[in-house]
Amino acid sequence: MFENLTNRLSKTFNNIIGRGRLTEGNIKETLHEVRIALLEADVAFSVVRNFTNSVKEKAIGQEVNKRMTPGQEFIKIVRDELINIMGEKNTSINLSTVPPATILLVGLQGTGKTTSTVKLAKFITEKYKKKVLTVSTDIYRPAAITQLATLSNQINVDCYPSNCNQEPVHIVKNALREARTKFYDILLIDTAGRLHVNDSMMEEIKQIHTTANPIETLFVADCMMGQDIANAAEVFDKMLSFTGILLTKVDSDARGGVALSIRHLTGKPIKFIGVGEKIEALEPFYPERIASRILGMGDMISLIEDIESKIDSEQIEQFSKKIKKGDTFDLNDFLQQLKQIRKMGNISDLLRKIPGLMKLSDEATPQIDDKILIRMEAMINSMTIKERKKPEIIKGSRKRRIANGSGMKVQDVNRLLKQFTDMQNIVKKMKKNGLEKMSRYIKNIFPHSFYKQ
Repeated sequence: MFENLTNRLSKTFNNIIGRGRLTEGNIKETLHEVRIALLEADVAFSVVRNFTNSVKEKAIGQEVNKRMTPGQEFIKIVRDELINIMGEKNTSINLSTVPPATILLVGLQGTGKTTSTVKLAKFITEKYKKKVLTVSTDIYRPAAITQLATLSNQINVDCYPSNCNQEPVHIVKNALREARTKFYDILLIDTAGRLHVNDSMMEEIKQIHTTANPIETLFVADCMMGQDIANAAEVFDKMLSFTGILLTKVDSDARGGVALSIRHLTGKPIKFIGVGEKIEALEPFYPERIASRILGMGDMISLIEDIESKIDSEQIEQFSKKIKKGDTFDLNDFLQQLKQIRKMGNISDLLRKIPGLMKLSDEATPQIDDKILIRMEAMINSMTIKERKKPEIIKGSRKRRIANGSGMKVQDVNRLLKQFTDMQNIVKKMKKNGLEKMSRYIKNIFPHSFYKQ
């Protein structure tokens, strides 16, 4: 989402990095470009004005840290101020109440409340080990009720049944009774999307809020809606006094202004961000990490957390033991590594978290087509057990059979086998030189023929 802003700011900062000292002149010149970049990113004008004034005030007459150049000191001031307007620190979800802790998700139509409800259920279940119950009060869309039930079932979370013939307030009362009777820790309530100008719908959500008495009321905001979302947030806040914000579609091509504006305009903390369509694609919001991403500094902490939460450590340990023992690395092992990579989510998004990578040229950091991982798995799954253990026997007729079985071409099978050979070489070097030498060979894992054109 922040790519355009990141690129624009990087070019702007290049003009000041080489300066011998910070002067009022070059600070004003740089801030002029920063102001334009933020406005183009759809950041609210009042936020841009406050931001640039604060940076200017702190930068002029700033005593430069001896360990930094003037340009680096200026960027640090910008980063600190970005963190400030986005909330300074992470504000975690509040679950400190007598169970069941009720969490209400509200917002406009089409912002992704139903999917976000399930994402939040998965997050709470895995992070806090809580017993969660979901319920839908969207009696205007039967598909929404079905969607919540289906997605909840996918993550093994119970969903209280509701239907379009019931009143939303009665659904909430019944769900609360169910949660108390069956000792659920958390009740997540999905509500109907509404236009903030619709008085009857707003009165309904107020009644739901009063009945549920939630410990958390999260306003779900779509990053692609632009500055108008702040007006909607203001109306919802007056009616419900929500406790936090959940941003959706952060992985989209939105310009990023909502993420930078909404905390400053509403005074309410951003608690979560939706970073993809998958159910696990929900992250706690850390202003300092987002600020680092915006300035092209990457986000290694989030990357490490992704690895720790999504990678099967037991499988990795077994793989490491196999390498140390000197056992042969075959296509079964390769398949397991592909599955581990897929668990990590969108590969291009992960690469953006690596410091400095965004500053390289597009040619140096080509976009990886994530679908290729699925195709590679399909080709390996089309092989026999013997072929996986002894890839060297895969010749002409076998390649054609594998290609037909996976819906691919023989050339694709050849590329897969070439990639497997490259990976075998990496494993051999790991055995010989140790894991610390692995990074210099990583570029061979994804050959250029698998990148988006």
